[in-house]
Amino acid sequence: MTLQALIADDEPLARRLLAEYLRPHADITVVAEAGNGLDAARAITELRPDLVFLDIQMPKLTGLEVLELTGRRDGIVFTTAHDQHALRAFELHAVDYLLKPFAQDRFDAALDRARRLMGQPQPALERLVAAPPRLTRVLVRDNDKEGGMQVLLVDDIAYIEAQADQVAFHAHGREHLKTQRISELEAQLDPARFVRVHRSFIINLAALQGLEKTESDAYTARMKNGKRIPVSRSGYDKLRAAV
Repeated sequence: MTLQALIADDEPLARRLLAEYLRPHADITVVAEAGNGLDAARAITELRPDLVFLDIQMPKLTGLEVLELTGRRDGIVFTTAHDQHALRAFELHAVDYLLKPFAQDRFDAALDRARRLMGQPQPALERLVAAPPRLTRVLVRDNDKEGGMQVLLVDDIAYIEAQADQVAFHAHGREHLKTQRISELEAQLDPARFVRVHRSFIINLAALQGLEKTESDAYTARMKNGKRIPVSRSGYDKLRAAV
């Protein structure tokens, strides 16, 4: 089986070295290279490579931010000159953490580990470390650019709506789409600030203006932007507990 790989590093020489190290491995094809974190996130989202060789210190987004924003949790090998991020890298399920400079044999060992772990359950390390921080930014499609992506601040989101296999983030009067389940997103948001009031809606409490009772004794959330969002019984209980 041929595996597809992405190389992400802001140094051209480092990208060239990784490509050289991959050349003896005939079952791996480099499908893309990225010189900054935003391009790396875009390539991960669009190409879904089997393996990602990811630097940590990059312009626009760090390697850690790339994983947090894309939700990628498998096939990641970090390549970096900085050892202080190792714990956070393994919290994000990195296969290995290569400290520059590294030789071909060390690279090959990381690649062998990646092959062994491919398709297996996530490592148990996540049970031994603190829970990851709540989302502060999300990576969404840029509707003004074909194939473009942009970073959206969570604080700017008024509400989130499930749409089939996607979620729509509503911020500043615009809709931004991302392929993700709303239940997965709910678990990543701060429950003190974001409440799932309906199976299809999560609202930002800072954007809530009030609750209105309907003729059928149900409730709707009236947002500051004028949007009215249905509130289920369990959602109403969550809102009462939150506010």
